[in-house]
Amino acid sequence: MWKKIRILCLLVILLIVAVNAWKDKNQDWSKPVFVLLHPINADGLATTQRYIQQLSVQDLQGAQAYLQDYAQQYRGQPTYFYFTIGRELKVLPPKVPDHAQLWDVMLWSLKFRYYAWKQHQKADGAPSLTLFLNYYDPAKTRELKHSTALENGRIGSVNLFASKKQAAQNKIVLVHELLHAFGASDKYDLATGQPVYPAGYAFPDQKPLFPQAKAELMAGHIPVSQTQSKMPESLEQTLINAQTAKEVGWLK
Repeated sequence: MWKKIRILCLLVILLIVAVNAWKDKNQDWSKPVFVLLHPINADGLATTQRYIQQLSVQDLQGAQAYLQDYAQQYRGQPTYFYFTIGRELKVLPPKVPDHAQLWDVMLWSLKFRYYAWKQHQKADGAPSLTLFLNYYDPAKTRELKHSTALENGRIGSVNLFASKKQAAQNKIVLVHELLHAFGASDKYDLATGQPVYPAGYAFPDQKPLFPQAKAELMAGHIPVSQTQSKMPESLEQTLINAQTAKEVGWLK
């Protein structure tokens, strides 16, 4: 009898996991998307703390409008994105291991999902997606480590600069990771960082091909030659191409 009950409980848990995994990979874009953003003082500096204290959702309106415009363009009907600044967290998400083996990445993924689960237990509601924003003072940290996001669980750890001068580029990184969490893939060469042709080009049919005027968002750079590219300065210098739109489910 007890053995049957234990098996039944395990089957229920597996069913719940399977349903949640299916939902993560099949977003209903006809419903509003609620994005919860938790700021974190990642370097512990007073300057970073002052930046976090003045953060407001109005600072991210450009990112919301950008996503809504492209969703409307590809779907032919509106999808609304709502960003909310959550409480400041004192504990950083687990860091992605450098040059990790598959087992290390799997272990990190479990740790990160457990970290996010613990935060959600503290009355965060039920957001569509949660991003943990790790802020660093650019005067002390000149280069940020790679951000990351998981489609399973719809969570992301995003490294950003605590500077108004970097606010426009912060939005690029944030939206890039947000789309990762909905299934979009990177479109740049992992070894060189250069956009991959044609998927990583905003205008792959342009003649002459170089220089490109914009970056494909998931490539992250504007190609200026066969071997060189530059960072876009704002979301206005990026676009979301049809392949990315298909990956997130905006285009069939």
